[in-house]
Amino acid sequence: MAAVQGGLVDAVEKKDIKTEPSEDSGGNNNANDGRLLSPPPGSSASAPGGNKPPAGAPEDQQTLLAVLQFLRKNNLAESVEILRREAGLPEDALDLKAGDSAGAGSGGAGGTVDLEGEDASSLLSRVTVSSSAAAQAPTKGRTGLLPTKAVEDQPDVNVVLSAYSQQGDPALYGVYYSGLKRFIESVLDCHRAELSQVFYPLFVHMYLELVYNNHENEAKVFFEKFSGDQECYYEDDLRVLSSLTKKEHMRGNETLLDFRTSKFVLRISRDSYQLLKRHLQERQNNQIWNIIQEHLYIDIFDGMPRSKSQIDAMSGSLAGEAKREANKAKVYYGLLKEPEIELPLDDEDEEAENEEGKPKKKKPKKDSMGSKSKKQDPNAPSQTRIPLPELKDSDKLDKIMYMKEATKRIRLGPDNLPSICFYSFLNAYQGLTAVDFTDDSSLIAGGFADSTVRVWSVTPKKLRKVKSAADLNLIDKESDDVLERIMDEKTASESKILYGHSGPVYGISFSPDRNYLLTCSEDGTIRLWSLQTFTCLVGYKGHNYPVWDTQFSPHGYYFISGGHDRVARLWATDHYQPLRMFSGHLADITSTRFHPNSNYVVTGSSDRTIRLWDVLTGNCVRIFTGHKGPIHALAFSPNGKFLASGATDGRVLLWDIGHGLMIGELKGHTDTIYSLKFSRDGEILASGSMDNTVRLWDATKAFDDLETDDFTAATGHIHLQDNSQELLLGTYMSKSTPVIHLHFTRRNLLLAAGAYNP
Repeated sequence: MAAVQGGLVDAVEKKDIKTEPSEDSGGNNNANDGRLLSPPPGSSASAPGGNKPPAGAPEDQQTLLAVLQFLRKNNLAESVEILRREAGLPEDALDLKAGDSAGAGSGGAGGTVDLEGEDASSLLSRVTVSSSAAAQAPTKGRTGLLPTKAVEDQPDVNVVLSAYSQQGDPALYGVYYSGLKRFIESVLDCHRAELSQVFYPLFVHMYLELVYNNHENEAKVFFEKFSGDQECYYEDDLRVLSSLTKKEHMRGNETLLDFRTSKFVLRISRDSYQLLKRHLQERQNNQIWNIIQEHLYIDIFDGMPRSKSQIDAMSGSLAGEAKREANKAKVYYGLLKEPEIELPLDDEDEEAENEEGKPKKKKPKKDSMGSKSKKQDPNAPSQTRIPLPELKDSDKLDKIMYMKEATKRIRLGPDNLPSICFYSFLNAYQGLTAVDFTDDSSLIAGGFADSTVRVWSVTPKKLRKVKSAADLNLIDKESDDVLERIMDEKTASESKILYGHSGPVYGISFSPDRNYLLTCSEDGTIRLWSLQTFTCLVGYKGHNYPVWDTQFSPHGYYFISGGHDRVARLWATDHYQPLRMFSGHLADITSTRFHPNSNYVVTGSSDRTIRLWDVLTGNCVRIFTGHKGPIHALAFSPNGKFLASGATDGRVLLWDIGHGLMIGELKGHTDTIYSLKFSRDGEILASGSMDNTVRLWDATKAFDDLETDDFTAATGHIHLQDNSQELLLGTYMSKSTPVIHLHFTRRNLLLAAGAYNP
């Protein structure tokens, strides 16, 4: 699938160019690299131009003559002559052919080549499916497949849909599909699970082909007969598909265009693939073979076929599984070296630790801050890989505060679970749409459906605005407490309301230094608010549709956003335009997160995939599939090695970023998971759901139980243990309050938030 949306035409043309070499021979090259399928040798899908056809093969000669006639019809005389000479056909071959087809049309049957009443263009369309879309783009309306006017109106859509105009007898679609189904059900159990994967994409493309060619009744019968055989996790897609009953419906449907332009990826062992290929060759089942050739990408691996449970764990996304090569790029998942900050002791510390003395106090602090400060992590990116903001004095003070808090942090584990403090929003009338806490847990902000943003102080310290410019001139700027003096006590209150958005606020994020707040909305904008003046500083306009999520980088300055336009954008606070655009998802981007080292961002989407993007290059370096519904929660482990994801399917999936593999599945929630958070030391994973519960999981055990030998498996997956109950450390019910946000304080107290739903 195209990683950058450069127009649908380009995407189609590129794919078709890629498929051409696969038609040269029996597909040995293809089978070796596990990429594109080639048609079976001797099938009618073999296009001329690779190996010369044997002179005595009437089917190949028939195809050649059809191509020659098509070229002559389009006044390509030189091409006709070159091809005729290369194929070794006599000069009068085309004239003979014309006479034959005329005879066939009038009821006669003379000559050696019988076209069964078909003209050259219809025969050509039947036998050279894979090059049809490539031919379609340059020739536009001339081929007779589409009316020219329609092409002018919507060229992209028409080029994308044009391949569906190549079709066989509509009455036989059900027969072909049933035949394949019978064959797959009759093979050995070990191959059946793998080959069953082809049912869904074949079903969709055959149905769409029938609809596109105006065979509405046949399409309806086909859908009713076979839709019940598909996996339950495709239910929502099938509901959308069932509403497409006429050719006109197909033009504006985004889901359909995505399905059409991105090849559906199936991961199949070589033995299973050979079985399928042999069956289709023997049956001369070109209709199904053409669809496999045109719309599917078979990722072949050597080794044992996968079991049903292994396949189910990885399938469910809009475009099948990820290609193994998509997860091979090097990812620098290590943490950046922490800046070395001298840690002064204040009076309280001196009194409390008097007997230990100053040097002893400083040493453990530095170690606990991060042992990375002495030795660079080999998996970490270089400090200068992307430009990061320099630490201000206030940032250094905050780091010192963080280090002090870290020494008082509670070590969590299965025998020492965190206390949970739940913030319930009352009288929100289901209007609470987003929540965030500051890193030091001093502020909480909520985004609401009425387009307002509200900020609360959760400490006794009230929120104050900066004084007016006239009053600031009267302040002694050299005094030690200047930061206190600039605040206007008259404005002190427990909460502030921020007005500016014109639609529900769906994403909210505090900057690490607590000076700014980011919000994104249905109105298509992202706003940056000052927490000194409680006013909007900038409105970032780049998305044309609702923006579902936004998040600040852990180092500040950069932030990420994603929305309905399916493109994630990387911004810097001092730029009006995005710095990077990450394009590749096939549906809305519903969740965005920064990696702890700020060099990567991860996006979750309604296409049921998760993508990891490199901030420096803009490339997609990981694609994770396995969720059966839109992804609404993402969280990186504090060490940067692992990722947890939650979705509407109620499952939490765990991923190894370095190896690009799913390594765990946590089952227990009964509704959408909207929040995930690792404890500060990574020992515990907390999940919050619409089922009104917070669940705590043993992250250490989940990651430590991995058998690293499995990572070398050629199949690119490991066998998942069904050990959710062993990893579940506790379930905590709220009183009719869905959990939409979780946050661990610096001392490992768990804060949860949600709106009470009476």
